[in-house]
Amino acid sequence: MLSERLKVPLERLRCALDPAELGFETTEEVPPTDGIIGQDRALKAMEFGLQIGLDGYNLYVAGPVGTGKMTSLRRYLSELASKRPTPPDWCYIHNFEQPDNPKAISLPAGMGHELAQDMGTFLERAREEIPRIFQSEDYERRRNDLLRDLETRREEFSRRVQEDARREGFLVQPTPAGLALVPLKDGQPMTAEDFEALPQDARRQLEEHRERIREEMEQFLRANREMEQEARDRIEQLDRETSLLAVGPILDGLRQKYASLPQVLDLLNQVQNDIPHHIGDFRPGEAHRGTEAAPAAFEALLREDHLVRYRVNVLVDNRQTQGAPVVIEYRPTYYNLFGRIDYQARLGGTVTDFTMIKPGAIHRANGGYLVVQAKDIFTSPLSWEALKRTLRSKEAQVENLGEQYSAIPTATLRPEPIPIDVKVVMVGPPVFYQLLYGLDEDFPRLFGVKADFDVEVDRTKESIRQYAGFISAQCQTKGLKPFDKSAVARVVDYASRAAEDQERLSTRFLEMSRLITEADFWASQSGNRHVTAQDVDRAVREKAYRSNLVEEKVQRMILEQTIHISTAGAAPARVNGLSIISLGDYTFGRPSLITARTYLGTQGVVNIEREIRLSGRIHSKGFLILAGYLAGKYAQDKPLAVSGSITFEQVYDEVDGDSAASTELYALLSSLSGLPLKQSIAVTGSVNQQGEVQAVGEVTRKVEGFFEVCKARGLNGEQGVIIPRDNVRNLMLRDEVVEAVKEGKFSVWAVSTIDEGIELLTGVPAGERRPDGAYPEGTVHYLVDKRLREYAQRIKEFRPIEARREGERPEDGHPNGDAQ
Repeated sequence: MLSERLKVPLERLRCALDPAELGFETTEEVPPTDGIIGQDRALKAMEFGLQIGLDGYNLYVAGPVGTGKMTSLRRYLSELASKRPTPPDWCYIHNFEQPDNPKAISLPAGMGHELAQDMGTFLERAREEIPRIFQSEDYERRRNDLLRDLETRREEFSRRVQEDARREGFLVQPTPAGLALVPLKDGQPMTAEDFEALPQDARRQLEEHRERIREEMEQFLRANREMEQEARDRIEQLDRETSLLAVGPILDGLRQKYASLPQVLDLLNQVQNDIPHHIGDFRPGEAHRGTEAAPAAFEALLREDHLVRYRVNVLVDNRQTQGAPVVIEYRPTYYNLFGRIDYQARLGGTVTDFTMIKPGAIHRANGGYLVVQAKDIFTSPLSWEALKRTLRSKEAQVENLGEQYSAIPTATLRPEPIPIDVKVVMVGPPVFYQLLYGLDEDFPRLFGVKADFDVEVDRTKESIRQYAGFISAQCQTKGLKPFDKSAVARVVDYASRAAEDQERLSTRFLEMSRLITEADFWASQSGNRHVTAQDVDRAVREKAYRSNLVEEKVQRMILEQTIHISTAGAAPARVNGLSIISLGDYTFGRPSLITARTYLGTQGVVNIEREIRLSGRIHSKGFLILAGYLAGKYAQDKPLAVSGSITFEQVYDEVDGDSAASTELYALLSSLSGLPLKQSIAVTGSVNQQGEVQAVGEVTRKVEGFFEVCKARGLNGEQGVIIPRDNVRNLMLRDEVVEAVKEGKFSVWAVSTIDEGIELLTGVPAGERRPDGAYPEGTVHYLVDKRLREYAQRIKEFRPIEARREGERPEDGHPNGDAQ
């Protein structure tokens, strides 16, 4: 009997692991699994991508959430990075030639911090030693000697000018406007009246003497300026020598320490050359001598601003780094990735200097690995473009966004770019990789390797052993109770259910980890010392209960006949289809009534959902395949003269997927044949144009969805579900369903063709075409073919009548419509 032959055997309804096969009593005996289960392909790709050192081989790690991508990536990066050399430190220092362009220097790991400390110590000592040495008696004596020498020479020169002037009859007299020459008479300054009273020759002679003395005075003034400049130069030279006496030994000590680092030696030389020109910055009150006294606080700020040039900004400090750095940036904003230049509010404005240059993740990862989430970087403005630019140029430029997009250039710092040698690892869903590969021409050039994480692994003894190790690791890491062998077996079975395959295990370890954690909770609630299979089952039930409110409401509406679903009797042109409703964290099967109506015509069968745009593209494709089956099956010797419609009753959301194609075809065949379909059976499965039933998704939940309706109304032994034979391996039914099948209260049939399914639903053989092209009388195909043949004959008979009627229709007042 076909019904018995097509029933799925009890042992094929699920795959249950026998706890005795595990070989241990509890997970306390199981070594924890260090690696990720069943991701050999992804791990090999990751190993290749991270180890190859050529440009353009950055890595994209693809896979759904919870498959262990980040866990395996962290573990592998940690192992790989520990074997690589530690990269150097990077520092920014003052550019004494171009202050707006700070210099970047690299130092061996840890030396950047030392140099910054040494320069800070040097600066503090210089601020102590320079004022002290300038207050010494030796410096005061030497400076006073220079000033006295200047004063002596100036007085001597002045005396000679005075004597020469007196010999010529003039007195050199200082005035607000400068030195004036006043004629003498009897040794006394001559008045203007006395001068006018002199004879003309005497006045002319005095003017000639005045001109000669004036020339001497100008020579005196020039000499005086030269002497003052010479004195200033000598004092400055004295100050330089004195300052070098203060800082020279300190700098010499630093030169010895950093003798092998030319960049540091160059910095120390520039500092030594610069300090003598800025002695005032080390001597409070000296920096603004000769100007209005500045407030003490303002003067201190100015001094600090000037002295910052001698400090070192350690941008990247690798003194604590062992091997290559691994930086996981969870917030890859532009500034977090590429650094920034900070500003400080100062006296109503903002100021900055090279010590306010802050690093980004790209700097910290230099010489190692940078990990970013694809979704995060694409939702951070400008980060993706800046990352591509950095990888192309192999330089990291610190610049603020406002400077890049400002309409008016502003004066600010332009730090020297830092060479970048970093391997970027982007983690994200596969769809991002596909979109980027097709739409962004830079992406294939920069990300040459993809590591694809799968969501499932073969269910073998080895993978089961690894799963037990995974559970053991979770127990140790989270401090959970040990799982006994029955609980481990139940988790493995649940992993197959999650994978929807008896021969596979799910690698969505986030979901598995939560199941393990929740099972431990319920074991604690029950006071169990170990987690048992009952605790795992309760964790599954409780999670379902927390999420299945919508399912319960749908089931209640079915029981109340608000949603019409029959589970007994038979009716033509109506069949129970099975669909899936996904709520994100919960998925359940929902039965839906599918009906068909057929009638005479040439329009063909109409998909009502498609007509009102509630049909998805895949559902529409399945419906067109159905039409192809009808034409190929019944229109070889006659035209397909039929019209009809098919719809999902009481379904108001979009219908998609082709899993209802076979169900729709059964309803259509029932409508054409007039044979009633058993309402106690629900159907799922797609179909091809040859009438072969094909696999669909979520078959386990679809079966359980109809089972819940039947159980609520009462199981009578006639109820069941027809699934594609190719889906038998995907069955992982709950114990309750398996037990009902075992007791003969519920059935699951697996079919390969539409013929097998229609015979199960109608109890009438489908019928095979005989050599003469006809079907056996009384079979389903015979009845369908007969109905279609009748439709074709009626159309043939009806068309001449319609043509005559068209011809008799009066036009322009004439019976045959001809013009006169």
